[in-house]
Amino acid sequence: MSELQERELWLAVSQVPKIGPRSFYQLLDTFGSMKQFWTVPADEVRSLMAPLGNQRLEALLRARQQFDPEKTTAALAKAGTKIVTLLDDNYPANLKTIFDPPPVLYYRGEFQATDELAVAIVGARRATFYGREIASRFARELAQAGITVVSGLARGIDSAAHRGAVAGKGRTLAVLGCGLNVIYPPENARLYDEIASQGAVLTEFPLSTRPDARNFPRRNRIISGLARAVLVVEAAATSGSLITADFALEQGREVFAVPGPITSSLSIGTNNLIRQGARLVQKVTDIIEELGWTIKTTAETSPPIPVLELTANEKQVYACFSEGTGSIHIDELVRQSGLTAQEVTAILMMLELKGLVRQLPGKMFFRLPTNL
Repeated sequence: MSELQERELWLAVSQVPKIGPRSFYQLLDTFGSMKQFWTVPADEVRSLMAPLGNQRLEALLRARQQFDPEKTTAALAKAGTKIVTLLDDNYPANLKTIFDPPPVLYYRGEFQATDELAVAIVGARRATFYGREIASRFARELAQAGITVVSGLARGIDSAAHRGAVAGKGRTLAVLGCGLNVIYPPENARLYDEIASQGAVLTEFPLSTRPDARNFPRRNRIISGLARAVLVVEAAATSGSLITADFALEQGREVFAVPGPITSSLSIGTNNLIRQGARLVQKVTDIIEELGWTIKTTAETSPPIPVLELTANEKQVYACFSEGTGSIHIDELVRQSGLTAQEVTAILMMLELKGLVRQLPGKMFFRLPTNL
């Protein structure tokens, strides 16, 4: 077997049971790379990573012996599944900005740079006709304005939002709480294919993972993480969509809600959100105007580097982060900029404070999306 590459090892480690993003990044911070982790003696791994517990440690060590990249690649190809890691240029830019981005995503379809301009629409599974109509209408109008619609492919509001985006000939992203080869709910099989052709269906869960209830809160943080804002259409007092709204607030996203009649149990959650400070919306332009977005045609270019706010050296380092570059290691920034490591470290701290870049585990940095 040829030497395993870092990207393959990210896939191997991410598939180990009970190794979520936090444990994954603990490994990365401890060893510097998954290549290094893969070669360190087992006793040293047990000593350094003791807080993970014996069960997870032994599962990790077994993975080092059993991982077969050829077999894994063949299984993904058979399922029509692609992967993208946090190391890759096409990893969704918005998702990079959350506290615990999935190290690996499995997906069908394509991600595009325009997906940075995205709104998530979530709500009740047992939605009313009114709720489904509102979700579909908002999604269609957002899609027609060039804004990507994100949701979770569940029954009710989620499905209505995806269908609205498809009808609007726009892009939509569906985040699953199961493996990509498990269509849930099964009646959404056709919608699944339509989304994959007009956007992407994605998940952080390996192939064949069942849609267990515990998976959906993890899925919800991805839904909000992919978007710049979350719109809740209908929600009962304990609706899972309120978890998505909570994640959105933690991630610095805006939360919007559609008001509903006080006689409906499906208005309790949305009306409470509005009482707590969520923006009340009645039309799509309420969202666009509140976010300060200017909808541009495809012929228009991306925003320029904000040169007026940067020193000469800051401009020099920031220029290394051209759009689509992906994550860059600090050593590469030193090489490209021609500055010293100490200078680059100080500059990166300033760029982070200005909201222009963010640090990832392993001394990697990436450019944050800028407002349109």
